[in-house]
Amino acid sequence: MTQLLTVAEFKDRFKISHSAFYREVAANRIPIRKIGRATRIAVADAEAWAASLPTQGGEASNG
Repeated sequence: MTQLLTVAEFKDRFKISHSAFYREVAANRIPIRKIGRATRIAVADAEAWAASLPTQGGEASNG
């Protein structure tokens, strides 16, 4: 069975604001599932989204 996060759990886990979360959803970068009126995010989708984010600082150079 797929593990699901609530919107609050997702925002807590990834330290993202409410508006930023819904901006990502609107841009189809975070797939959501509606269960009745509840919005849920699959843990696998959440982790894939986090892995797709750019890293800070770029690549290290060797002198």
